Amino acid sequence: MGRINYGRVILGGLVAGVVINISEFLLNGVVFAREMEDAMRALNRPMDNTMLVWFTLFGFALGVLAVWLYAAIRPRFGAGAKTGACAGLAVWFLSYVYPSAFFAIMHLFPRKLIAIGTLWGLPEILIATVVGAWLYKE
Repeated sequence: MGRINYGRVILGGLVAGVVINISEFLLNGVVFAREMEDAMRALNRPMDNTMLVWFTLFGFALGVLAVWLYAAIRPRFGAGAKTGACAGLAVWFLSYVYPSAFFAIMHLFPRKLIAIGTLWGLPEILIATVVGAWLYKE
């Protein structure tokens, strides 16, 4: 088993983060911009630039985490898109499904937005992780 190439994890993760951030911008900033603004206002938390900066940084962090997981499981599952998809599926469950369930249970956001965001996140994170994994080399 080789050691993880952290330089390549960062490179692939940042590229994966670009995919995630573009996808999230399209969903929340274009397709559901009005609905998200209304939902945040209902929580008395209107969107501001600081929130957008944090969301963007966390998008990059999620990309790095996804590629790191790919690198960690690669020796056992082998290199390639299938392993990237497995890593992406695990990240999707832990970072999209699990927290979204709590948002739904607590009625923090409209359930339609939660469901669409969670489902949108599946191809988003799968594509991002596979693209990031493609750049990873040991």
